[in-house]
Amino acid sequence: MLLSSCFTPSRFAASRFLTRAVFAVACAAGSAALAQGLPPAVVGALRVARIAQNSTGVVVVDAETGKRMLAANNTGQPFNPASVMKLVTTDAALEILGPTFTWKTQAYIDGTLAGGVLNGDLILKGGGDPKLVLENFWLFLRQLRARGIKDIRGNLVLDRSYFAESSYDPAQFDGDPQKPYNAGPDALLLNYRTQALRFEPDAASGLVNVSMDPPMAGVTITPPRLSQEPCGDWQGKLKMNNDASAVNFAGTYSADCGPRVWYVHPYRMSNVQYVGASFVQMWADLGGSFAGRVVNGQVTPSARLMVEAQSPPLPEVIRDINKYSNNVMARQVLLTLGAEMSGQPGDTANGARAVRGWLGDKGIDTAGLVIENGAGLSRVDRVTPALLASVLVQAYRSPLMPEFVSSLPLVGYDGTMRRRLKEQGVAGQAHIKTGTLNDVRSIAGYVQAASGKTYVVVFLINHAAAPNGQQAQDALLQWVYENG
Repeated sequence: MLLSSCFTPSRFAASRFLTRAVFAVACAAGSAALAQGLPPAVVGALRVARIAQNSTGVVVVDAETGKRMLAANNTGQPFNPASVMKLVTTDAALEILGPTFTWKTQAYIDGTLAGGVLNGDLILKGGGDPKLVLENFWLFLRQLRARGIKDIRGNLVLDRSYFAESSYDPAQFDGDPQKPYNAGPDALLLNYRTQALRFEPDAASGLVNVSMDPPMAGVTITPPRLSQEPCGDWQGKLKMNNDASAVNFAGTYSADCGPRVWYVHPYRMSNVQYVGASFVQMWADLGGSFAGRVVNGQVTPSARLMVEAQSPPLPEVIRDINKYSNNVMARQVLLTLGAEMSGQPGDTANGARAVRGWLGDKGIDTAGLVIENGAGLSRVDRVTPALLASVLVQAYRSPLMPEFVSSLPLVGYDGTMRRRLKEQGVAGQAHIKTGTLNDVRSIAGYVQAASGKTYVVVFLINHAAAPNGQQAQDALLQWVYENG
């Protein structure tokens, strides 16, 4: 399907965001799609990788004007973008919510407080913070202790109503639910719902010391046996069984491995159990006591606000999302868009509706667009190269351009592009987001050519041999740098 987004500009004349560049890139891309124009180096690399050109979508266009098209292929065909979808989600959030937007986590008490004793419940209300890491949570609890709370005689109530309740299967995507990228979103998301298991072999005692972050009350650890075999597949040899009350290792850990850290998603532990066990342990470490239950609930009318913590501002959050392709953070952002634009509780449908409305206000055709969760960890997500290019062109012309562009990995230096093209001229001259699934390889972002001009680059591959397509994508980035 060729691009069908050469719409009449007057249709969107009322939009305050519409620029001629957006219109130009869509129409120019549609015309160039007919020529199937790709640089010879890219064509050759695709041939070596045995990837058909009709399985790729490419746009290279002047970022400032959206008019000078250097290369294009299948610009109006919907592709699975993998994590490149995060560019749409994060740019929408940056413009809709604004660069000063923060998430709030609040603590209420419902009861009497005297002499350090709370005769009643402590209520923690989540506001969808994607970056409520252990350090920030500890400071949050430290503020509660500073307010005079020590002995909690009631329950810990977790209010997670900012997001809609949903059934989430962490094994649905790839059958590996313990992978951290398969953690689901939550209004009270703590530490990305991951555990860091640290292994330290002790040759003198013949034991393996295992610790866990966050430390969790009531969760026991049975360490693996120390072995002298080669390290090899050290994670597989551990034979881990991880549930809500115990982490057991029935296998071995080689002394040859030395100290290691394994990040896992404890999928057999509910979010209420995860936050509760972390809270109880941290609260005890801060000198507090708690003997009640951890329950799901909501802030009561009689509750009093005690402490409020704010997340880092949105630009810092989207930097983590795009630099390191954090899936659960991107999911949190899409749900936040739903909550802020359509009212609480936020859900995926309303988040996707907010993104579509934002695109429409800019005059960007959403034909072929499918948004499942905002992160790109999806088999059904679809986006056209022309849409992605249009988003990137308008982002480059936006007053928020510095915040958005700096969130993308710098080629050859950091994020998911830190190991690519390190010895090439384009290293340090391009900000590129990557996307990876079994049959998908995607890149999208900006290249500053040797001429000083900046170009939007989109290159999507959907093919069984997509893992072999990195050389073709890297060749395009270097070509744009040299010829732009």
